[in-house]
Amino acid sequence: MKFNYKRTLIVGLAFLSICAFWQMYDNVVPLILTNTFHLNETYSGAIMAADNILALVLLPLFGSLSDKTDTPIGKRMPFILFGTGAAIILMNILPIIDNSYYTQPSTFKVISFVVVLGLLLIAMGTYRSPAVALMPDVTPKPLRSKANAIIKLMGAVGGIIYLGVAAVLYPNSKTVGLSHVNYQILFIVVASIMFVAIGLLFLFVKEPKLVEENKKLEEAHPEWNLAEDDGSGNEKLPADVKRSLGFLLASIALWFIGYNAVTTWFTTYVSVVMGQGLGGASTCLLVATAGAIVSYIPIGNIASRIGRKKTIMGGIILLSVMFFLGFVLTSIFSSINVIMYISFAAVGLAWAAINVNSLPMVVEMCKGSDIGKFTGYYYTASMAAQIVTPIFAGTLMRLITYKILFIYAAFFVLCSFVTMTQVRHGDQKVEAKKGLAAYEDMDD
Repeated sequence: MKFNYKRTLIVGLAFLSICAFWQMYDNVVPLILTNTFHLNETYSGAIMAADNILALVLLPLFGSLSDKTDTPIGKRMPFILFGTGAAIILMNILPIIDNSYYTQPSTFKVISFVVVLGLLLIAMGTYRSPAVALMPDVTPKPLRSKANAIIKLMGAVGGIIYLGVAAVLYPNSKTVGLSHVNYQILFIVVASIMFVAIGLLFLFVKEPKLVEENKKLEEAHPEWNLAEDDGSGNEKLPADVKRSLGFLLASIALWFIGYNAVTTWFTTYVSVVMGQGLGGASTCLLVATAGAIVSYIPIGNIASRIGRKKTIMGGIILLSVMFFLGFVLTSIFSSINVIMYISFAAVGLAWAAINVNSLPMVVEMCKGSDIGKFTGYYYTASMAAQIVTPIFAGTLMRLITYKILFIYAAFFVLCSFVTMTQVRHGDQKVEAKKGLAAYEDMDD
């Protein structure tokens, strides 16, 4: 059983395109809503939250639909090609409406922008689950943590490419003092990145052939399969596996509740509690992201040696300790310092240990025909948490004290440790080879 790095990198191009888009969406669309259309924070926030709300419906739906699809180019590829193509067209309409509204405002243009934005979110929702499900489709179960680490890394690369492009095209020297910024070139560049990435994926990943190869490998290892056939061709989870899945999805929701609360409110938190500006807070979050990026591949290798569950639980402990330390440090220091940067790097490491292994554990509990549906389960749990926690945490901070943020985060992450102790399935590990034999598992 060999791990194919080249194939996994190419499969990761789909996630690279998705992350490049969402990085731009999160950075640019709020600016358009507030600066061009002059919508207040409530309306802008509601529009920006729409993607998470739609995701609760769209990701499980299209993940499950792709499971049932059968075409000459595969079951995931039609959704990936259609979703990307529709998104590329729709996203480039947004800056046209933005520029037109600035020149000659009208209510019709505001409505048109919101409608196109909604269609764009639907287009993106049609292919996220199928794109993510493609990795486990073509990767043997014991190797999925390592593969998911590379997929996450490719996603980070997509975000970094966008940030680099935005920094070059729109430096402060070119935008400061402008009453309106034309983002058309940026949208075209990101659309081109998406087109090239998905084009390479389509050219070099022959989904039906690779899925069939992986299916034969799974048939040769029936001990990998936890789902059972109910006699009608449908897969049925045994009660104990279903129980594990429930606790795992609860764990996913709980650690996202804790983690997303910090990423959402940290800049406001340090402003109120420490009197610090955006720069220091953003640097802390950037350090956490960098810590996660450099940890992805090592974490995948560690999980293949000691198992996914142990790796996740170690990450949970480290993350909860770092969040509690964040409460202490922001209470005793009046400015962001080196110790805080180090602790945020550890946050990134902990998050990588959790995030790299959680999706593989979910899809481990099904056979190949249900991977899309189970990928949708994962996103339902994570997206639901990300909808709830900004509101819940923000309300507690307003009613009690801002300092409750890190205590809140540490508490919910620790709760996920409790639920993870009840997860008995979804863990696979491969015994690491030693010496020259280790290179037998590395394909070009």
